[in-house]
Amino acid sequence: MKTIRHWVGGEYYEGSPLGVIPVENPATGEVTAELLQASKEDLDHTVEVARDAQKEWASYSLSKRVAIMFKMRQLVLDHQDEMARLIVEEHGKNYSDAIGEIQRGRETLDFATAINVALKGEYSHDVSTGVDIHTTRQPVGVVAGICPFNFPAMVPMWMHPLAIATGNAFILKPASPTPSASLLTAELYKEAGLPDGVFNVLSGDRRSVQDILVHPGIDAISFVGSTPVAHIVQDTGVSHGKRVQALGGANNHAIVMPDSDLDFAAQHICASAFGAAGERCMALPVVVAVGGCGPELAEKVKKHAEAIKVGEGMGEGVEMGPVISAKAKDRIVGLIDDAQERGSTVILDGRGLVVPGYENGHFLGPTILDDVPLDAPVYTEEVFGPVLAIVHADTYDEALKIVNAQPFGNGSAIFTNDGGVARRFTLDVEAGMVGVNVPIPTPVAFYSFGGWKESLLGDTHIHGPEGVTFYTRAKAITERWPTEKTYAATMSFQREE
Repeated sequence: MKTIRHWVGGEYYEGSPLGVIPVENPATGEVTAELLQASKEDLDHTVEVARDAQKEWASYSLSKRVAIMFKMRQLVLDHQDEMARLIVEEHGKNYSDAIGEIQRGRETLDFATAINVALKGEYSHDVSTGVDIHTTRQPVGVVAGICPFNFPAMVPMWMHPLAIATGNAFILKPASPTPSASLLTAELYKEAGLPDGVFNVLSGDRRSVQDILVHPGIDAISFVGSTPVAHIVQDTGVSHGKRVQALGGANNHAIVMPDSDLDFAAQHICASAFGAAGERCMALPVVVAVGGCGPELAEKVKKHAEAIKVGEGMGEGVEMGPVISAKAKDRIVGLIDDAQERGSTVILDGRGLVVPGYENGHFLGPTILDDVPLDAPVYTEEVFGPVLAIVHADTYDEALKIVNAQPFGNGSAIFTNDGGVARRFTLDVEAGMVGVNVPIPTPVAFYSFGGWKESLLGDTHIHGPEGVTFYTRAKAITERWPTEKTYAATMSFQREE
């Protein structure tokens, strides 16, 4: 049985673990490794190492930091096949999805290679007689990142490149089911020349999260996960004097107008609802069909969904893998069962799917539910599985009311050929990321990512310019260097007073 250790101070670290957490392959249901669970003493040691390393790292010139980020970017590119295979084994997503998430994560490394530009301050000359003022941004210190299981490479890469490039030390707490991509990342940072202790990986369960939230040596916390946990992270972290960036859950909606290209809409709705088995916060689990276009749209989505090949992630032509665990599968099946009992029509049923050779895997096929009641848990909760719920509205205004009534505001989209309706939607919808004929409107890394309402606690989005702001503190410096002329002018002014 393989043992997965931590990474502290530039090397693998065992410490004094509280125990082990089983890591399984979702496609087979077999436990493939044991993950060491960090103790509070392990966290204390890691924070001490990080704080010592950060002091030296913050003194590095921007040109040296940028050079290391360029090396790291190339190393991630060189090792993306190895990293993708680790993701497939622990998460279950298919290989192309794993490569795709690494590529999207690498965009933040791209942005970090230009951190010298992102950290430019402002300067004003002679704001008063002989007085100049300029601004600068300095690192906050030691930053922790608490990440979800669904994007083991991308979501951490939304955090650590900017945190490190701006001069901080970083402690990554990966999700227990999917830790190995983070450890490969640590090895690559060392090869890139990052000083030991600047990037650390410490694994554990919810007790480890609680310890991070209250540790006095950690200055800031980035979190991506469910909304209930995001509230705990926000409330606990802030109450212990930390800067917190907490991104919660989602239940993204797309409005489909009757004037839209339904073939185009169906193809993209299918990909966004069932890609990565629906286990992403920018998935599209709900469609609001307007003006009677629902039945035709449902049949078109079903046609695309039936063609999806489900199987083990490295299998030839596989487009969708299993969900993360037996517990997750049971929960999703329960939501589908409940919706059916409430009167929803099951247009496509993935509950009975069995993949030959992987009978113990946690597989669900794409599932489409029509006429879903708005009080059904499959509609009100974040399903995080390959399920698409279709609801209906007579008009755009009715559809918008449905979309805006939900507590989440992560992403939303509209499919239409009417520019006026599209423009109105981008202004009216209560969501932080909006797509027009784009079902997954995830911004590229030189913009920032984040939603509204229960999808983002606090006001700082992740990566991009807001990521730089989060990982740094602003400082305004007012200076006077008296010359004979400015001294005389100042004295003359004082005598006149």
